Amino acid sequence: MQRTIPLLFIVVLLFTSSCVKADEPVTLRVLSYNIHHGEGIDGKLDLERIAKVMLAVKPDLIALQEVDNKTSRTNKVDQAKELASLTKMQVVFGPNIEFGGGSYGNAILSKYPIKKSQNHHLPNHENGEQRGALSAEIEIPGVTDHLTFISTHFDHRPDDTERIASSKYVNHWINKLPNQPMIIAGDFNDIIGSKTLSILDKSWTRTNPESMPTIPVKKPTRQIDFILYRPKSRFTTEETKVLDEAVASDHRAFFSVVKLTPIP
Repeated sequence: MQRTIPLLFIVVLLFTSSCVKADEPVTLRVLSYNIHHGEGIDGKLDLERIAKVMLAVKPDLIALQEVDNKTSRTNKVDQAKELASLTKMQVVFGPNIEFGGGSYGNAILSKYPIKKSQNHHLPNHENGEQRGALSAEIEIPGVTDHLTFISTHFDHRPDDTERIASSKYVNHWINKLPNQPMIIAGDFNDIIGSKTLSILDKSWTRTNPESMPTIPVKKPTRQIDFILYRPKSRFTTEETKVLDEAVASDHRAFFSVVKLTPIP
C-alpha cells in the first residue's frame, strides 16, 4: 500500500529548506580584471580566453576595465555584451572616451539583477584620457538594501594629481551614503602607501592589507588592481588572491571572496 505524505508537511518542508535567516551573511565572489581590450601579451585578440579566466573562480560580480565597444581595433564587437553572453551574466557598460569608431571604458558583469547603473566621469587634468567610475545597484538575495558595485580605472601618468583628485571625488560621492553597502574594484594605477590609496583608505577597506602584485603580468612586482568595501562593519574578507594566468591580458586578474552582513 502506498502511503501519502500530508500536503501541509510538504509545504512546511519546502519553506524551511528555502528560508534564509535575515541576518545570515551572504558570500560574494568578486573579480577585478583589466582585460586590455581582450588582447593578450601574445598579440591574440581572444574574448573566450578572457571569459575562461573569469569563470575559473565562479564570480558573482566582475569589474572590468579597458573594454572596447564596437571599435575598429576589435572588429566592431560589443565586448561587454559578448562577455556577458560567454559568462551568462548581466552587464552594464560605461563609455569614457570615443575611440576607433566606437567607445572605450569600464564594464560590470553580475550574476544577480542589476537594478540601475550610472557612469561617473572622474576629474580630468591637463587633457588626459577621460577616466570613469561605473556604478551599479545590485539586488543580492537575502540583503534588503541594494549593493552598490563600482568598476573604475584611474589615470596612469607619473604625476599623481589626477589620481588624487579621483580618490577625493569617489570618497565625496560615496560618503553621502554612509550606510549603503558598497564595493569598488578596478585598476587604480597606484600602490599601497601612495597618496591615491591612502585617501581611499580613509573611507574604504581593502581586501588585502599587504601588497599582492598584479603587474607586470609575467612576473608581477606591483599591485595596482584592488577590491575595497564599505562600511567595514558590514563586510569580512574570506579569501584574496591574484589569479595565476599570465597571457590573456597585460594585468593579472584580482579576486576576493567577501561576506556581506544584511541589516537585521
